[in-house]
Amino acid sequence: MAIERAILSVSDKRGIVELAKALRERGVEILSTGGTAKHLADAGIEVTPISQWSGAPEILGGRVKTLTPKVFGGILFDRDNLSHVAEGLLPIDLVVVNLYPFEATIAKEDVTVDEAIEQIDIGGPSMLRAAAKNHRHVLPLCDPSMYDEFLRQIDGVSDDFRRRCVAAVFEKTSAYDAAIAGFLASVAAAAPAAGGRERPPLHLRYGENPHQSAEFRSAAKPFEQLQGKELSYNNILDLDSAIRLAHAFREPAAAVIKHTNPCGAARRGSLAEALRAAIESDPLSAFGGIIGANREFDEASARIVESMFLEVIVAPSFSPGAREVLAKKKNLRLLVAPPPSNEQELRSAAGGMLVQDADRVSGRDTWRVVTETQPDDLDGLEFAWIVCAHVKSNAIVLCRDSQTIGVGAGQMSRVDAAKVAIMKSIFPAAGSVAASDAFFPFRDGLDILADAGVRAVIQPGGSVRDEEVIAAANERGLAMVFTGERHFRH
Repeated sequence: MAIERAILSVSDKRGIVELAKALRERGVEILSTGGTAKHLADAGIEVTPISQWSGAPEILGGRVKTLTPKVFGGILFDRDNLSHVAEGLLPIDLVVVNLYPFEATIAKEDVTVDEAIEQIDIGGPSMLRAAAKNHRHVLPLCDPSMYDEFLRQIDGVSDDFRRRCVAAVFEKTSAYDAAIAGFLASVAAAAPAAGGRERPPLHLRYGENPHQSAEFRSAAKPFEQLQGKELSYNNILDLDSAIRLAHAFREPAAAVIKHTNPCGAARRGSLAEALRAAIESDPLSAFGGIIGANREFDEASARIVESMFLEVIVAPSFSPGAREVLAKKKNLRLLVAPPPSNEQELRSAAGGMLVQDADRVSGRDTWRVVTETQPDDLDGLEFAWIVCAHVKSNAIVLCRDSQTIGVGAGQMSRVDAAKVAIMKSIFPAAGSVAASDAFFPFRDGLDILADAGVRAVIQPGGSVRDEEVIAAANERGLAMVFTGERHFRH
């Protein structure tokens, strides 16, 4: 395909002069905008301003430069469609665009929201996506790293390179949109609350360690503190884990959290019964823990913990009797919080913001029994599976009668996670069920559980050695269920 006309509009100007010179040597008309046009003209390269070519002057201080029918018609029209050709559009065969430096802008210290907003590119992504859509006729180049290979193929671009350019466009624009979404979500978290009143940040006792200062920013009021001393950074991380796990169950349930991991969890006919079982799962680790409940924290539940040292109890509400019992523990923080409702999770990392859909544990529709032995306690496996999704990976969880009895959290190998779960159990592991948050890469982890007397295992499956692991389970007489769904938690 001969290139007759090209758009060059870039913020990253590396290699653009060399590219433009090669195009002009072949008689290609170069259309360009603003700073790119000046940069090329200063290098002695003949350039046609895109506003002159399109007949539509830039408006709104440069916010609108390329969003015109002539530009997008030239990119999008199908050369093989006679009705398109009949419209007399001038073809644009090459689109060389990279986007406004939004990520670099928000990485600057003290950047304002207005400054960031002005670096949200509109025309650039639109032109790239249009060229990618019409890639049989138009080649999109979205990064300077592509120029050298293009120049080697300038007189005959291969289908392979064209496909790679198209894939790069959608990778680039989706990552760009994700960066914008993450930034704006973080802004929203610190934005004024409804009604226009600014919600001040909650100053915390300290961060992860006492020498670190910290505060909690939120657009909405996520919880109400009824009593107790100031919250710390770690308290909020732990109470988030407590709320998520407790509310993962429909039945009355309680979880005891230490360092964002459950050291005990249970569901029962009443909250008090669930709470007692959760504490009994690992009473040593429960010391100084955070309790999450999915029902009103009643007086019976308060009596169970009145002699314990705890940092926080978080529940949908507290009964008057519970408030009276727990009021004697002046430093104990009581928090009222609703079930989690957020659809996305935000997390700072590497100087930026990670954004992902909130994890949800699917039902049994996708489950598949893969062993000769059939499981006889699907409810127990489901309980273990839900708890395991709330444990830091790698994770193995042992349960019996909808109560955790051993939790192996945050290990570097699945074998170690299995060993820790067994070691942590104060009850016999024999007869228990186990959940693994990801597949067993080898049979060794399964053998450790079988040696301890585990009778059934639930895991995602998906390893290249699944058949080896299934054979091991059959050999050891275990039942095993594949869910088809991994639940890492980092």
